[in-house]
Amino acid sequence: MNTLTLGNVVVPASSLNWKFHLSSGPGGQNAAKVSTAAELRFSLEEAQLEANIASRLREIAGNRINSQDELVINARAHRTQERNRRDAMQRLTKLLEQAQLQPKVRKPTRPTRASKRARLDLKRRISEKKRNRRYATSDAD
Repeated sequence: MNTLTLGNVVVPASSLNWKFHLSSGPGGQNAAKVSTAAELRFSLEEAQLEANIASRLREIAGNRINSQDELVINARAHRTQERNRRDAMQRLTKLLEQAQLQPKVRKPTRPTRASKRARLDLKRRISEKKRNRRYATSDAD
Protein backbone atom coordinates (compact mmCIF):
# COMPACT_ATOMS: atom_id res chain seq x y z
CA MET A 1 0.00 0.00 0.00
CA ASN A 2 1.35 3.43 -0.95
CA THR A 3 1.71 5.93 1.85
CA LEU A 4 2.36 9.66 1.92
CA THR A 5 4.07 11.63 4.65
CA LEU A 6 2.31 14.94 5.24
CA GLY A 7 4.16 16.85 7.92
CA ASN A 8 4.54 14.31 10.72
CA VAL A 9 1.52 12.25 9.68
CA VAL A 10 1.74 9.19 7.46
CA VAL A 11 -1.47 8.58 5.51
CA PRO A 12 -2.37 6.00 2.87
CA ALA A 13 -2.42 7.40 -0.66
CA SER A 14 -5.90 5.89 -1.08
CA SER A 15 -7.28 8.47 1.37
CA LEU A 16 -6.58 11.21 -1.21
CA ASN A 17 -8.95 11.67 -4.14
CA TRP A 18 -8.20 14.26 -6.85
CA LYS A 19 -10.60 15.95 -9.26
CA PHE A 20 -9.72 18.62 -11.79
CA HIS A 21 -12.11 21.05 -13.43
CA LEU A 22 -12.18 24.34 -15.31
CA SER A 23 -11.02 27.21 -13.21
CA SER A 24 -12.13 30.78 -13.00
CA GLY A 25 -9.42 33.34 -12.58
CA PRO A 26 -6.00 33.66 -14.26
CA GLY A 27 -5.13 31.72 -17.37
CA GLY A 28 -6.51 33.69 -20.30
CA GLN A 29 -7.83 31.49 -23.11
CA ASN A 30 -6.18 28.54 -21.40
CA ALA A 31 -8.64 28.80 -18.48
CA ALA A 32 -11.58 27.95 -20.74
CA LYS A 33 -10.07 24.79 -22.21
CA VAL A 34 -7.78 23.18 -19.62
CA SER A 35 -8.88 21.79 -16.26
CA THR A 36 -6.45 23.59 -13.97
CA ALA A 37 -8.47 23.88 -10.75
CA ALA A 38 -7.70 21.08 -8.31
CA GLU A 39 -10.13 19.62 -5.79
CA LEU A 40 -8.57 17.42 -3.14
CA ARG A 41 -10.80 15.15 -1.07
CA PHE A 42 -9.11 13.71 2.01
CA SER A 43 -11.05 10.84 3.57
CA LEU A 44 -10.70 10.95 7.34
CA GLU A 45 -11.93 7.35 7.67
CA GLU A 46 -9.39 5.91 5.24
CA ALA A 47 -6.57 8.00 6.69
CA GLN A 48 -6.90 6.20 10.04
CA LEU A 49 -5.73 9.23 12.03
CA GLU A 50 -5.49 9.11 15.79
CA ALA A 51 -8.81 10.03 17.39
CA ASN A 52 -7.55 13.23 19.00
CA ILE A 53 -5.93 14.46 15.75
CA ALA A 54 -9.06 13.63 13.75
CA SER A 55 -11.33 15.48 16.17
CA ARG A 56 -9.07 18.56 16.18
CA LEU A 57 -8.93 18.44 12.37
CA ARG A 58 -12.75 18.39 12.24
CA GLU A 59 -12.80 21.39 14.58
CA ILE A 60 -10.18 23.34 12.59
CA ALA A 61 -11.59 22.52 9.14
CA GLY A 62 -15.17 23.40 10.08
CA ASN A 63 -17.50 23.40 7.09
CA ARG A 64 -14.81 22.12 4.71
CA ILE A 65 -15.65 18.61 5.95
CA ASN A 66 -18.65 17.17 4.14
CA SER A 67 -21.24 14.59 5.22
CA GLN A 68 -19.07 11.71 3.88
CA ASP A 69 -16.37 12.69 6.42
CA GLU A 70 -14.09 14.06 3.69
CA LEU A 71 -12.03 17.22 3.95
CA VAL A 72 -12.52 19.11 0.67
CA ILE A 73 -9.80 21.55 -0.43
CA ASN A 74 -10.23 23.59 -3.61
CA ALA A 75 -7.14 25.15 -5.18
CA ARG A 76 -7.57 27.43 -8.16
CA ALA A 77 -5.21 30.33 -7.55
CA HIS A 78 -2.55 29.30 -10.08
CA ARG A 79 -2.51 28.94 -13.85
CA THR A 80 -1.29 25.34 -13.94
CA GLN A 81 -2.77 22.13 -12.63
CA GLU A 82 0.54 21.12 -11.04
CA ARG A 83 0.85 24.33 -9.00
CA ASN A 84 -2.78 24.05 -7.87
CA ARG A 85 -2.16 20.43 -6.87
CA ARG A 86 0.93 21.50 -4.89
CA ASP A 87 -1.07 24.32 -3.25
CA ALA A 88 -3.81 21.89 -2.16
CA MET A 89 -1.24 19.47 -0.69
CA GLN A 90 0.48 22.30 1.21
CA ARG A 91 -2.85 23.43 2.65
CA LEU A 92 -3.70 19.86 3.71
CA THR A 93 -0.25 19.48 5.31
CA LYS A 94 -0.70 22.76 7.18
CA LEU A 95 -4.11 21.65 8.51
CA LEU A 96 -2.69 18.30 9.64
CA GLU A 97 0.21 20.05 11.40
CA GLN A 98 -2.22 22.37 13.19
CA ALA A 99 -4.33 19.39 14.25
CA GLN A 100 -1.28 17.70 15.79
CA LEU A 101 -0.59 20.60 18.15
CA GLN A 102 -1.96 19.97 21.61
CA PRO A 103 -3.99 22.98 22.75
CA LYS A 104 -2.62 24.54 25.91
CA VAL A 105 -4.78 23.90 28.93
CA ARG A 106 -5.80 27.11 30.62
CA LYS A 107 -4.56 27.24 34.17
CA PRO A 108 -7.13 29.14 36.25
CA THR A 109 -5.64 31.98 38.24
CA ARG A 110 -6.96 34.09 41.09
CA PRO A 111 -6.92 37.88 41.09
CA THR A 112 -4.18 39.40 43.20
CA ARG A 113 -4.91 41.33 46.38
CA ALA A 114 -3.78 44.57 44.70
CA SER A 115 -6.13 44.06 41.74
CA LYS A 116 -9.05 43.36 44.09
CA ARG A 117 -8.23 46.53 46.04
CA ALA A 118 -7.96 48.57 42.81
CA ARG A 119 -11.33 47.25 41.58
CA LEU A 120 -13.04 48.09 44.88
CA ASP A 121 -11.44 51.57 44.97
CA LEU A 122 -12.73 52.24 41.46
CA LYS A 123 -16.21 51.06 42.43
CA ARG A 124 -16.10 53.31 45.50
CA ARG A 125 -15.05 56.37 43.44
CA ILE A 126 -17.78 55.81 40.83
CA SER A 127 -20.37 55.31 43.56
CA GLU A 128 -19.26 58.52 45.27
CA LYS A 129 -19.39 60.42 41.98
CA LYS A 130 -22.97 59.25 41.40
CA ARG A 131 -23.93 60.03 45.00
CA ASN A 132 -22.68 63.61 44.53
CA ARG A 133 -24.99 64.05 41.52
CA ARG A 134 -28.11 63.59 43.65
CA TYR A 135 -30.26 66.51 44.68
CA ALA A 136 -29.03 68.09 47.85
CA THR A 137 -31.86 68.36 50.38
CA SER A 138 -31.49 71.28 52.65
CA ASP A 139 -32.73 71.08 56.21
CA ALA A 140 -32.31 74.87 56.71
CA ASP A 141 -35.73 75.79 55.27
